[in-house]
Amino acid sequence: MSGRKAGLALGLAAVVVGAAAGCGGSADAGGGKVRLSLVAYSTPQAAYEAIIKEYQKTPEGKKVTFTKSYGSSGEQSRAVASGLKADVVALSLEPDMTRLVDGGHVAGDWNTGPDKGMVTDSVVVLATRKGNPKNVKTWDDLLKPGVEVITPNPFTSGGARWNVLAGYGAKANKGTDKAAGTAYLHSLFKNVPVQDSSARKSLQTFAGGKGDVLLAYENEAIFAKQSNQPIDYTVPDSTILIENPVAVTKKSAHPKEAQAFLKFLYGKKAQEIFVKNGYRPAVDGVPGAEKFPRPAGLFTINDLGGWKTVSDEFFDPKGSIMAEVEKSIGVSVEG
Repeated sequence: MSGRKAGLALGLAAVVVGAAAGCGGSADAGGGKVRLSLVAYSTPQAAYEAIIKEYQKTPEGKKVTFTKSYGSSGEQSRAVASGLKADVVALSLEPDMTRLVDGGHVAGDWNTGPDKGMVTDSVVVLATRKGNPKNVKTWDDLLKPGVEVITPNPFTSGGARWNVLAGYGAKANKGTDKAAGTAYLHSLFKNVPVQDSSARKSLQTFAGGKGDVLLAYENEAIFAKQSNQPIDYTVPDSTILIENPVAVTKKSAHPKEAQAFLKFLYGKKAQEIFVKNGYRPAVDGVPGAEKFPRPAGLFTINDLGGWKTVSDEFFDPKGSIMAEVEKSIGVSVEG
């Protein structure tokens, strides 16, 4: 799977990593160099670290240094909206970018290019302990008594929202049976013992031995296996296509250099690195793209009504499907 239709390190690193002088904004780094600030969601940290190293080998990147901040997508988006300086923002889902557009931090045409502003793709998978001891293969298996499911809090984590929508869409027949999908979410979250604030923290929880199943990005599961972590994973027959946005901010002190880095992210070298880290590429012709299976029941956010509809219907803390689900099990919806 490739193009817009295509489609972890599980290491327990800190979710905020600074290069040079911490996570400050863009500034001249001395010696004719330019410092760009990358503010990103947590899961692609390993990929971005490798991409930056390759970029700095190019004529455009040889005089560019980076500060890097990684965290949950919602928290990162809110931080930039509140004044955290950023030249490039890489987030988990479109509404977190929309917040920055609405706040005047990102241009409204950020998603008008051929790739619609999406730099990587993935799908939601079911990750299990090595050997899959609970024999979890389907969405229904997550509801079995005694099966603990690990997924983050959808009011703080973009990854969690993808997980919620994947399960809902699969059981609601891509949104045509809302009652069935909603009932499934109520049952599912009764089997969720802890909801961390980000996908990366949920990975750490799972790696620490908590839970039987982890709802995760496919790329996380792939990278975990590459890192010799004792897990298996299943791509459900029906799951959602994850699309991850990236953009240059309007307030970048170095827009030319930031745009050059953005362009590099869509190039063959960067996309190959994303593939090696388990992401489905956002452009055609990237080696390794053919290895990703295409689930028979793959659906997109548009099948569920688009992000505006979904955000209001599922994730409004003042009243929505997930607000009611969380209320029923005593979990906070304050992002």
